Amino acid sequence: MKLMIIYATIEGQTRKIAERIAAHAEEKGHAAALMNVNAAQEFGLEKPDAVILAAPIHAARYPTPFVDFVHREKDWLNALPSAFVSVTLSIDSEHDDERAAAANFPEALKAETGWRPKAVHNAAGALRFTEYDFFKRWMMRRIAEAEGAPTDRGDVEFTDWRLLDDFVDAFLDLA
Repeated sequence: MKLMIIYATIEGQTRKIAERIAAHAEEKGHAAALMNVNAAQEFGLEKPDAVILAAPIHAARYPTPFVDFVHREKDWLNALPSAFVSVTLSIDSEHDDERAAAANFPEALKAETGWRPKAVHNAAGALRFTEYDFFKRWMMRRIAEAEGAPTDRGDVEFTDWRLLDDFVDAFLDLA
């Protein structure tokens, strides 16, 4: 099967997740191609057999180029097996309301765009203190402290790679 993984990234964790999806699919014998949504503005590639999109949540929104891409390509995305990986730290929160809100972000995207992925995975992202400017680093440290997350070890990943691999396996079986 030819699998396309299209992603948006801000600090790089979603790109890392997309790369892991591609590598895992290839380990399972599938052909996989990666594309940053910013490079997909003129979408003219040979159509794959299935597609997985991945995007991060920042300030309760997916990146605008990602949302624009989904709007523009929803008919194509709905015509083949597709899946979505939503990346947010909130899915790993200690607070039920924050986890519930994080789980609802993909539903809001589907309602806004009309895209109907066959599977959705909510993945925890990372704290990329080395990528943040002064203000964002200060703000993210305060949020991390409130959640009991580490704030003094540089970058910290929260992505559960085993769960991501299991999601990819299930989607490949479905597709």
